[in-house]
Formats: sequence, structure tokens, C-alpha cells
Amino acid sequence: MFSGIVEEAAIVRKVVREGGNVHLTVASSFADELKIDQSVAHNGVCLTVVALPGDGTHTVTAIEETLLRSNLGDLKEGSRVNLERCMVMNGRLDGHIVQGHVDCTAECIEIEEVEGSRYFKFRYNVPADMKRKGYVTVEKGSVCVNGVSLTVCDSEEDTFRVAIIPYTLEHTNFGDIAVGTRVNLEFDIIGKYIAKMIG
Repeated sequence: MFSGIVEEAAIVRKVVREGGNVHLTVASSFADELKIDQSVAHNGVCLTVVALPGDGTHTVTAIEETLLRSNLGDLKEGSRVNLERCMVMNGRLDGHIVQGHVDCTAECIEIEEVEGSRYFKFRYNVPADMKRKGYVTVEKGSVCVNGVSLTVCDSEEDTFRVAIIPYTLEHTNFGDIAVGTRVNLEFDIIGKYIAKMIG
């Protein structure tokens, strides 16, 4: 379980494709603190550490199902990827409850500068039956975009906006997002449970 508070925008050092899987080797400031089998969110996707070469990097594997639902297949050497280690249960929940199970991707369709912050507008496409199950955004609700816990504004049927402060632009890969960029979305798990209960 995660909180959506990104620890570092780390650098992808190596991408190895093997069958339908992709092995990502990532350099981060805390790689030497990780352990094999530990869960780390990469752009919001919970992946298991499978190798620790001891050079300030760790390796994870994204399987075909993960690649179909996320933007991890778009990563290449030099890409920045948002990292978050799993939550410590005796700490504060600064973001919101994030599972690291990406629901779908969205496309950035608009970026607007507004007095020191930046608005990003995203469009996503989920089937009507999934929308009824809570795979939607709601005004002032929570959404996880590339692993970043954010508050939704201007929620519409298949689009929403988020406001990004300069700190987040600098410390996550939001600074790399342009119109046309694909991002990972995880809708609010509480909303999904409520939709199931009333459905």
C-alpha cells in the first residue's frame, strides 16, 4: 500500500525486453536501502524488486498485463520514473490510500500556466460498465497520476484537471509531461467500494 507521495523521480538506466515482459533497472538515492521482494511503486505501479546489483540501482519486472494497463512500456533509458516505497503503517497518511494497481492510462490533452502553478488536463477511456464500478473521477476527490496523489478539479465524464505546484513539477516526472504524453491512473479505491455497495 502507498500514499501517492513520490519520494524521487529516478532515472531508468536499462530496459530489457524478454518475451512479453520488461525488466527495468532504475538508479535512485535509496536503492541501497531496498531488499529483494520489496514493493516499490514505479509511476504508480506496484512492482517487486528482483535484483540489487549494488551500484545504486534496483531491477523490477513488468509483465505483459502490467504493460497493457500502464505506461511502463513507454519508458526508455534516461526516462524519469516516479518512485515510492510502500507505506510505513505507523506514519502519517499525507496523500490518500493508493494500492499501486493502475486502472488505465490517460492522455494529457492540455497544459495551462496559472500564476505560478500549472494545470494539466487528462482524457481517459473506460467502458460504461467500469464507470458504474467507480472507475471515474469526482470533483475534489483523489486520483493517482503516475504515482502522485492529487486532488481532482473540473471533473467531467472522461476528463479531469489537476493543479501542480512548482515543488511537484521539480520533484516528480510531471515536469516531463507534454500534450500527448500517456500517464498512469489509479482511481480512488474508496469510490470503487462505494460504487460496488450501492450498485
